[in-house]
Amino acid sequence: MNFIYKIPGYILLLFGAFCLSWGGFIVRSFEEASVWQILLIRSVFFVIALTFFLISTYKKDTLKIFKDAGYPALVAGLVLSLSFVAYVYAMTITTVANVVFIISTQTMFLAITGYIFLKEKISLISFISIVLAMSGITIMIGDSILSGSLLGNIIALAIPINFSILVIIIRKNKNLDMVPAIFYSGIFSLIYGLILSESYTFSYHDIKMGFFLGVPQLAFGFICITIGSRSTASTTVGLLMLTETLFAPVWVWLFLNEIPPISVLIGGAIIIGAIILNSFDKNKVRST
Repeated sequence: MNFIYKIPGYILLLFGAFCLSWGGFIVRSFEEASVWQILLIRSVFFVIALTFFLISTYKKDTLKIFKDAGYPALVAGLVLSLSFVAYVYAMTITTVANVVFIISTQTMFLAITGYIFLKEKISLISFISIVLAMSGITIMIGDSILSGSLLGNIIALAIPINFSILVIIIRKNKNLDMVPAIFYSGIFSLIYGLILSESYTFSYHDIKMGFFLGVPQLAFGFICITIGSRSTASTTVGLLMLTETLFAPVWVWLFLNEIPPISVLIGGAIIIGAIILNSFDKNKVRST
């Protein structure tokens, strides 16, 4: 599976964000499982998928990759695992729209952390694109923010903060393969689920949902994002990740009849425009 490293970073990021966009719909589709049970079953399938990817990609060098990744990968895995917990928990106590709106603020956190830690300058076009995209998100969500759970919103805020830290760690260690960090995040999440789950009994339906949540949604998504972030500037990563925000409300609308207001369509159009505008930027964010 080494071919994935030859795919341009921005394409990997777009595909990764698209995979992640299914998370809210899948979490809402569980029948009986509690928050910690969802985290547990998701983590089981996630770890299995990551193990397969690592072994099929690195073969006999798998252990060496972990050794080379070292402490930065372990820290990145811990940071990412906290985002996994926040995501599942927030999705169960507030609306999908609220969660993805808060996640979209990672663009601002990435710009700030990229400037502080990587000395990355933001071009005028990128700045305008970010403003447009954030404006589109604000319009798309509209008044639904007020109807969400305050606790859910606060918990969801941990996701963009942790994600920005993750990207900075990846960017500061460009010469290291940080895919092991994703594996560590799965192990940490699995431990949380094992300790905090009330029961280890799952219905067939919930096991199936756990597979979808752990493999195509999470494993594929974060493998693409982790690899794609290595060659993509922080603010561009944040902008491309808005793809998740665009599609997540659409899936619950189509399959769970959670009908979005017209503001979703207007905001989505603005987001697409921002992404297209950013693609014309000949001076992507550069490190100095």
